Amino acid sequence: MRKSKPKKRIILPDPKFNDVLVTKFVNNMMYSGKKNLSYEIFYEALSIVDEKLSEENSLDVFKKALANVTPGVEVQSRRIGGATFQIPTEIRPARKQSIGMKALIGASRKRHEKTMSQKLAGEILSAFKEEGTAFKKKEDIHRMAEANKAFSHFRFK
Repeated sequence: MRKSKPKKRIILPDPKFNDVLVTKFVNNMMYSGKKNLSYEIFYEALSIVDEKLSEENSLDVFKKALANVTPGVEVQSRRIGGATFQIPTEIRPARKQSIGMKALIGASRKRHEKTMSQKLAGEILSAFKEEGTAFKKKEDIHRMAEANKAFSHFRFK
């Protein structure tokens, strides 16, 4: 769209926890419009998390895990004088959240447990403890930005 920005869609909170963040996560996890299945997987994963960490609230564990895998900066490729530089830039909040969710979902899909809810619960627990594939991905993004910090003065046109 050239002139106007698209309207922000209103996302309704989920039925169990009454939280918009959960709905966004479920929407990202969903395949072929199967939202109810997605909700079932997510709630089952949180119940598994609740069993393993009985002293903490499972929704708080999920939010902390998501915060742990959310990157603050990323590198963007930019051509300057025939050479391509990786320029570290800060990420806007909505994109930050989206990247974190997709990292958590992608890492949980690659795990080797039996069901998706077990995979998701395992990845949430490992992200909560600041380990696992999704957390490693965030660390790699930050390391890349740190390595290319010298090119940050190219950020502005």
